[in-house]
Amino acid sequence: MKKEPGRPTQLITKKIGKELHSNFMKYRASIIAKYIKKEDANAIWFSLEELENYIYYIKTQGEKTGYKVNGIRFYFGVYPEEKKYAEKAGLMTLFLTATGKKNRINPIGSNDIHTFALVREDENADISTIEPMNYGSIGRPPALLY
Repeated sequence: MKKEPGRPTQLITKKIGKELHSNFMKYRASIIAKYIKKEDANAIWFSLEELENYIYYIKTQGEKTGYKVNGIRFYFGVYPEEKKYAEKAGLMTLFLTATGKKNRINPIGSNDIHTFALVREDENADISTIEPMNYGSIGRPPALLY
């Protein structure tokens, strides 16, 4: 039987969430809007199904390509000012990429001698062989208040 996960340690209060969002609107969104001359996205939404599918996808692709997937990194981006992006053109987005470490297997009887410094890899490196995920909903209007 699968063990239920415990309570996440990174939870914050709604009050802190409101403060963080308020600070973003005050110190970043207003500057961005002034610079790009339009209201920018300040929240991105993905459905649980989309996120669960992506997690399944990166785990299985990681196994197939020899990686131990251990997380997801979230990057900020901006859509190009092109017609094909319609109402998202020029607006911020958030995209996800798998992180992890390449599995290393030294064959039995291998004469390779490695020092710790030579085999050490970043535990949380982006995995470039697995596609990132994008195209969450920015909502209407783009800026939402938390």
